[in-house]
Amino acid sequence: MKHIFIPLFALLLSTCGNSKVNVSGDSNTADNVKPAGPTFSADSAYLYLCQQCAFGPRTMNSPAHDRCANWIANMFQRFGMKVNLQRADLRGYDGTILKSTNIIAAYRPELTDRVLICAHWDSRPWADNDPNPANHHKPVMAANDGASGVAVMLEIARLLATDSLNKGVDFICFDAEDWGTPQWAESNGNDGDTWALGAQYWSANPHRQGYTARFGILLDMVGGQGAQFYQEQVSKHFADDVVRKVWAAARKAGYGSYFPNDEGNAITDDHLPVNQKAGIPCIDIIPYYPDCEQSSFGPTWHTVNDDTSHIDKNTLQAVGQTLIQVLFE
Repeated sequence: MKHIFIPLFALLLSTCGNSKVNVSGDSNTADNVKPAGPTFSADSAYLYLCQQCAFGPRTMNSPAHDRCANWIANMFQRFGMKVNLQRADLRGYDGTILKSTNIIAAYRPELTDRVLICAHWDSRPWADNDPNPANHHKPVMAANDGASGVAVMLEIARLLATDSLNKGVDFICFDAEDWGTPQWAESNGNDGDTWALGAQYWSANPHRQGYTARFGILLDMVGGQGAQFYQEQVSKHFADDVVRKVWAAARKAGYGSYFPNDEGNAITDDHLPVNQKAGIPCIDIIPYYPDCEQSSFGPTWHTVNDDTSHIDKNTLQAVGQTLIQVLFE
């Protein structure tokens, strides 16, 4: 999505290009590269991304949504994960009852030392940021804004199935994230709460009583062309040590150019209820395009152009290998 907090003190009180960036690492930090763990396959992740998009837009209450949920759950099970489907009827901004399914997949569920990796998997029903007003009521394919984060998680799950890790990992695919109030709808004055409904529900009703994790990492729009991941302000407020850990891991893995040590915006996203309600320090890896007129989230955000043709495998590789570094170093 996501709605931007302006300014950040309100929280304390409660290159817009499409050219691919062919970078395998950072030559200027080569001496500091100390990769750990298995090699992340961007080709594999891209295949998982395309398979999600093959169902069509995964909008709430649609057949494509239900079919994709079953596919995601089956893929995690195929990789040896214990899968829990958390179903709930949630109310959208317009009163629509949303048949929501959070998909939770656990690696080594017997371990108490756990890390949370999450992303949303639903598609936005309306391309309300499209430059062509005729598209504002059309659904978004959500290749980047949805499928990319799930694809990275599935590839990590595949690698964990063949490479032992001495900590537990929980993958959560949050549903009903992108039913937030569209730009063309009348505001109800509380639009921030209309986003991240699945994450809000899970954070108040975790899949296991007393569930906790050492920290969490949210992946959102992690496959876009020309993407860089600045340090998001809500993440720094709640989990600055996790931000430092992940950005240092990116440099060690050789992908520091994708993770500049500069500050981005403050974003309403799935990590906010995970921090506020679940009490788990969770950060958001989300792109920031400071020079993009269309959106600081990039030129395809909430448009009909968020499709597979605007995905860059190099971005998937940078994010995926960074997470492998975090887990294995």
